[in-house]
Amino acid sequence: MTPFIPPVLAFSLLLGTLITVTSSNWLMAWMGIEINTLAIIPFMIQSHHPRAAEATTKYFIVQAAAAAMILFAAVLKAWTAGEWVINQFSDPLSTSLLILALALKMGLAPLHSWLPDVLQGLDFSTGMILSTWQKIAPMALMVQAGKTEIPLMITLGVISVLVGGLGGLNQVQTRKIMAYSSIAHLGWMAVALPFAPHLTLMAFTLYIITTYCMFNILLMTGAKTINTLAISWAKNNAILISTPILLFSLGGLPPTLGFVPKWFILGELTANNMTVLALTVAMSSLLSLYFYLRLSYALTLTKAPNSISGLPVWRLQLTSQNTFLMAFVILIILFLPASPAALALFLP
Repeated sequence: MTPFIPPVLAFSLLLGTLITVTSSNWLMAWMGIEINTLAIIPFMIQSHHPRAAEATTKYFIVQAAAAAMILFAAVLKAWTAGEWVINQFSDPLSTSLLILALALKMGLAPLHSWLPDVLQGLDFSTGMILSTWQKIAPMALMVQAGKTEIPLMITLGVISVLVGGLGGLNQVQTRKIMAYSSIAHLGWMAVALPFAPHLTLMAFTLYIITTYCMFNILLMTGAKTINTLAISWAKNNAILISTPILLFSLGGLPPTLGFVPKWFILGELTANNMTVLALTVAMSSLLSLYFYLRLSYALTLTKAPNSISGLPVWRLQLTSQNTFLMAFVILIILFLPASPAALALFLP
């Protein structure tokens, strides 16, 4: 890839997301999503590995199908409402079709099966973009469309939390674990969306921050499996300290950053007499917490290898410093007292 291509693609990613987020027209929003999809494909295929080619092909086919469903739902909505304005959601059929298309685009269960395989075939930097930035545009449309379809959003959310927890239990590949983590977090956002869209936006923002930090650590250590992560602590003491904190935040343990949105979401569900639903998603999140603790255990409590082949790894110290990573880890630790003020930022 020539040097001037990556900045152009990065600008296209930014432009596509901004077009979708700021658009009030269905056709323009669809064009923004398509620009996003086409811009990330060269990043996915740049390694020229057969696994990357397979992941790119799967991603393109799935995203093309989702984009076709979004365009069909937009045309159907324009036909019934007589206009292309996004805020018209009076037709249940087109709204449900749109939500399912956006769920396929983001990887919500039961339309999730492409996400772990695609993420497994990518490098960590592209996987980070796919898990964070690529979800902003569909989530912006989902927040607007999901308020009216309460049963569908609750069903997608509960299934996603369960699938995200169960799917990651037996995984040893860190990229697949992050994929199922994404599915579980999207399930929490989908459950909260019909009752409190501001909590969905808050949970989505904090998820992006935590996932960005976790992918940065995996990129620095090159830990593609749990066994590789287990021998990474000797390379950098900052990784030894920050990684368990990030994993606890992804699992939603207090007093870390990830506890705040889950606590508010459970409170909102209880206030809306959805106690059984709140109990279901809270118990399902324990499944995700198990494999987060499994990663933390492998990193901090696993005995060092004493074989000759394992010794050179200990001498490869990491010297690169990531200022944003350290700042976000400090934020994850100190965020809880400031959570009411942060929640006010997302209120309508």
